Amino acid sequence: MKKSLLALMLGGFGIGTTEFVMMGILPDIAHSLGISIPQAGHLISAYALGVVVGAPLLVMTAHRFTPKTILMALMLMFTVFNGLCIIAPDYNSLFLFRFLSGLPHGAFFGVGAVVAQRLADKGKEAQAMSMMYLGLTLANLLGVPLGTFLGHNVSWRYAFILVAATGALTWLSLRLWMPFLPKDNPHNLRTQLGFFCRKEAWLIMWATAIGTGGFFCWYSYIAPLLTEESGFSPSNVPYIMALAGAGMCIGNLIGGKLADHYPHAKLCALFLAGMMVSLLSAYLLAEYRAAMLISTLITGALVMMLSAPIQMLMIQTAKGAETLASAALQACFNIGNALGAFLGGLPLVMGYSYASPQLVGMVMAALGLMSIAILLRQNQPPTSSSR
Repeated sequence: MKKSLLALMLGGFGIGTTEFVMMGILPDIAHSLGISIPQAGHLISAYALGVVVGAPLLVMTAHRFTPKTILMALMLMFTVFNGLCIIAPDYNSLFLFRFLSGLPHGAFFGVGAVVAQRLADKGKEAQAMSMMYLGLTLANLLGVPLGTFLGHNVSWRYAFILVAATGALTWLSLRLWMPFLPKDNPHNLRTQLGFFCRKEAWLIMWATAIGTGGFFCWYSYIAPLLTEESGFSPSNVPYIMALAGAGMCIGNLIGGKLADHYPHAKLCALFLAGMMVSLLSAYLLAEYRAAMLISTLITGALVMMLSAPIQMLMIQTAKGAETLASAALQACFNIGNALGAFLGGLPLVMGYSYASPQLVGMVMAALGLMSIAILLRQNQPPTSSSR
């Protein structure tokens, strides 16, 4: 692997860790700050909203600087704001720092995806881009369980020490290993924003935001679900989070393979339907430990299976605005993160069990499936495989 791609993968690892580790340490933060678990869930939404705000704004100004400068600046922001989470004295300050730490997320992936393609050997552009996203899946396999372990056994603040250290190492790697690349010569702003006028783009973004929101209804409250409903010990949660990460790694590989051979929209519909079934099973079988372990692996796999085909759908609608579209898709994933954490917490506020968010998630996955069904009915070129 080229060292420059390793730097991008390390950045993906840090970003993935800070995004998802909150799900594992939610009870620890709630207890430490004297707030309820649903209120702590708003910290997940704060980060996601930061991604939504930062992704388009930072990308639209990215062409003014060289890619190396942009990536280093984004990672510096990421490191500083996650570092501030370590010393946050109360809920309000932590909420603010989580929002700020989310700002560079989508822009880093949007710019990084284009940079990876430019660095790749001819004919290996997709493999190069996948290296960056490999960091995101490895975060769920390694970084999130480690951060969860530290949160349970030492302090939740140590999870953010891990994230900030990864960010600093990424910044150094970018400085040492990322070669100079000339500035892009992008289309004008009107052309870049023009892809938002396409109906297909909005259907894909809706399917991404609301469909993956179903996953986050489950994942946002997985720690109390496992301990309160399934009867697992809190010490087991990091290992089960690693199981979810393993599912994501497997799903990422499967989704990428299938997307090379089958129509993308049909694959999205299949995976969203599978997510509906998996979330319903998690609700019905929450008290059975073996069933929850299987569900954790499968649900983690399904959300990453969706990633490759829905990314291809978006790129096909965004000629001339690929970087902005890539960042916008990251924003949509994080809208799903925010919606899932918020809507999944509503039945908890009303006094229902920790299994109830899965029903909300199932409905959200169904709405995402409806959006893809409309896209399929239109039978436009973006709904078919490029192969």
